[in-house]
Amino acid sequence: MNGPKIIFTIPLFGGIKVTESIVNMWIIMVVMVIVSIWLTRGLKVRNPSKKQLFIEKLVTMLYDMVRDVMGERYMFFAPYIGTLFLLSILGSLSSLLTLRPYTADLSVILTWTVMTFLIIQINNIKNHGVLGWLKSFTEPVAFITPLNIISEIANPISMTFRHFGNIAAGLVITSLVYGGLASLSGALLSWVPNEFLSSIPILQIGLPAILSIYFDLFTSFLQAYIICMLTMVFVQGSGE
Repeated sequence: MNGPKIIFTIPLFGGIKVTESIVNMWIIMVVMVIVSIWLTRGLKVRNPSKKQLFIEKLVTMLYDMVRDVMGERYMFFAPYIGTLFLLSILGSLSSLLTLRPYTADLSVILTWTVMTFLIIQINNIKNHGVLGWLKSFTEPVAFITPLNIISEIANPISMTFRHFGNIAAGLVITSLVYGGLASLSGALLSWVPNEFLSSIPILQIGLPAILSIYFDLFTSFLQAYIICMLTMVFVQGSGE
């Protein structure tokens, strides 16, 4: 609730602070690399294994989604979209392993959306040229140019706070519920003579698991899907 802890500081450029978010993200990325190496070992053209068939199905679903949203000419974005989805969903679900989800860190999500913003602008310039890109801010009439610029800047900001806000809110609410149930358990069991038994937070059994299904599973998948879908829509729209 107080933000990611600083694990250590690198004594360069006045001190580079390495937080929980950075460490946890590196842990997730290392796991992703190891699992990717394992999944891609022993691939066969004939008589593929069940593991290979499962992975091929997931990859096919990813490419079909990118094709449906962005069109055939943007298929090369599929690896980026897949990586963004995995980083988002695994980062959020890492809370199930008692890690602090790095998706609850504003700077992490802001970095992703800034990357998407740059991709959108580069794609726009690539398809329309610099003059066409500048002209797009004056359409349909020149006097709304400031509004078009604000709208363009607002896209990554809204994407950031939508994703960050939902994950961070879930983290805060879950922490408050856990703390409240622990205090309530202590109050209810204060009459128990055995000190060990009276210290067991029995009310933390059950309800937190239900909250976890929503905040850790449903919300995690939903926010990962939304940020990927918005990325595809905005990039595709910049090429029109």
